[in-house]
Amino acid sequence: MALSKTIVFLSLLTSSVHAYANPGRCSGECVVHDPTVIQRISDGRYFRFSTGNKISYASASSIAGPWTGLGSMLPSGSSINLAGRNDLWAPDAHLVNGAYHVYYTVSTFGSQNSAIGLARSATMEPGSWTDLGSTGIASSASKPYNAIDANLINADGLYYMSFGSFWHDIYQAPMNSAATKVASSAYNIAFQPTGTHAVEGAYMYQHGNFYYLFYSSGICCNYDKTRPAPGEEYKIMVCRSTSPKGGFVGKRGVACTNGGGSVVLESHGTVYGPGGQGVFTDSSLGPVLYYHYVDTTVGFADGQKRFGWNQIDFSSGWPVV
Repeated sequence: MALSKTIVFLSLLTSSVHAYANPGRCSGECVVHDPTVIQRISDGRYFRFSTGNKISYASASSIAGPWTGLGSMLPSGSSINLAGRNDLWAPDAHLVNGAYHVYYTVSTFGSQNSAIGLARSATMEPGSWTDLGSTGIASSASKPYNAIDANLINADGLYYMSFGSFWHDIYQAPMNSAATKVASSAYNIAFQPTGTHAVEGAYMYQHGNFYYLFYSSGICCNYDKTRPAPGEEYKIMVCRSTSPKGGFVGKRGVACTNGGGSVVLESHGTVYGPGGQGVFTDSSLGPVLYYHYVDTTVGFADGQKRFGWNQIDFSSGWPVV
C-alpha cells in the first residue's frame, strides 16, 4: 500500500513539471543579445534590432529567417552625452503615429549613469534613421532607478514607458502624445525585495482584459567564466494587471512589487538562461515570445547567445510556451 502511494505521488510530481517548447527555427544571422522584433506595415517584412554595433539590425521574410544583417542603426552613435554613447543597448521597436520608433539605452555596465534615447524612421531602411536623442528618462546616483531597458506600450491611446534594472528594479513613466518625451514622474511597478540578482528587461503586452508585464530575472551574463547555482541563471517571468499602470500580480496573487512574478520560460534541455525578451502579435502566428538564450551545444559566451522565439498560449489566462 505504501509503495502504491509512493508511485502515485511520484507520478503526480512528474506530471506537474512544465515541458517547455524548444525555440522555433532560426536561420541566417541568429546570434543576438536583447532582441526586439517588429513587422513593417507596408510589406510584412520582419526587422530585428539588438544590443551592440550601435544597435545592430537585420531583416527577414519571416521570424524564422533567413535573417540578413543591415549594419548599424545609428553608425555615428547617440547624441546623448554619456559614457556608452557609442555602445548602445537594449532596443525596443514600435510603430508610433505612422513612424517606426526604436528606443535604446546609453550606459555602461554596472553604472547608474544612464539614459533612454530614441531613433525614428519612416521605413526602417538603412540610412533612414534620425536620432532624436534623450526621451528625458535618465538616471544618476541621486535617482532610485536605473534608466535602461526601455519598453513602450500604447494603452487606449496613452503611452507609458517601463524601464529599469537593479536600483529598485522596474519603473514606469507616462510619455507625451508623440511618445518622444517623458510627461511626468516615474513610479515603481516591479521589485524583488530579496536576493541580489537582476530584475530587468520589462516588456508589457496587452492580451484580452489583462496587461502582462514580462521581465527577466537572475544572472544574465559571463556564463563562459562562471556558472550560477542552478535556478539562479536568467529566466523570463510575468505578472499581470487589468491596468497598464500598476497592480501587477503573479499567479499566486502576490504583488509584483513584492517579488510576485511567475516563471514563463527557464533553462531546459540545451536552452540555458533565456531572457532579454519581448512579445509581439505576428500576422500569421499570433502572440510570439522572442528572447536570447545560450545554446549549450554551441557555447556559453555572451557573444554566442542565440535568437529564440515561441508562440504563446494564453488559453489558461497566463502565457505558456
